[in-house]
Amino acid sequence: MNRKEGRMRKIRVIALLVYSVIAFWGCARLKETLKCLAGISTQALEEGRNKAIIRTFDCDYHTCYNKTKEILRQIGAYVYVEDTKKNLVAIYVSQTDTTPVGLFFKEQDLNHTQIEISSPSSYAKEFISTKVFLTLEKELSILKEGEGRTDAQEESSS
Repeated sequence: MNRKEGRMRKIRVIALLVYSVIAFWGCARLKETLKCLAGISTQALEEGRNKAIIRTFDCDYHTCYNKTKEILRQIGAYVYVEDTKKNLVAIYVSQTDTTPVGLFFKEQDLNHTQIEISSPSSYAKEFISTKVFLTLEKELSILKEGEGRTDAQEESSS
C-alpha cells in the first residue's frame, strides 16, 4: 500500500467514526459533547443546582441581573455563556482560573429575585457567592437609600 492509499484509508476510518458518533449519540448529546470539548458546557452547573447557594434579593429581575453582571466584571470573572432561556450566566472564576460557576436567576415576583450559585467546586461556589451576594446587598441598600432621600425630598418640597 502506498502512502496516498494509507492516507485515504485513515480519512475513511475517521469519517466512519464521526458518522457513528453522530448516529449513536444523536444531535442533542453531540451538541453537549462539543460544548464540553470547547470548554463551554453548562451541564455540570445545571446538575449541581441541587447543591447551589441560594439567596433572594429585594429587587426586580433586570436590576438584579444587570448589577450582578457588573459585579462579576469588577471582580475579574470571565463570562463564557449567557443563556436567557435558562436565566443563566456561566462564568470562570477569572481569566486564569477556569473553574466554572453558574448563576441562575429566578424572578419570584416584581420586587424579588432569587440567585442560585452552582459549581462543581465548593471553593469557587463559596468564593463567588460571597463576593456577589455581599456586593449586591451593599449596592442595593445604597440604591434604596437614594430612593428614600428622593421620596423625602419630594414630600418636603410639597
